[in-house]
Amino acid sequence: MIKFKLGDSEYIELIKLLKVTNICNSGGQAKLIVDDKEVKLNGEIETRKRAKLRVGDKIEVFNETIIIE
Repeated sequence: MIKFKLGDSEYIELIKLLKVTNICNSGGQAKLIVDDKEVKLNGEIETRKRAKLRVGDKIEVFNETIIIE
């Protein structure tokens, strides 16, 4: 499980989160796994690449879980 601290921002976009947590090596790779419906946001498949993630959101991708704090 990865805990990601949002800091002063109101949100982070999904593809940016996948890059900064090293789930993906590039933005292109992040977009592909979202397109392939490999990402769940709060238990539901997420297809919006730029979905705004906020404190309390839970992202599941491959066998990893990311919690936004």
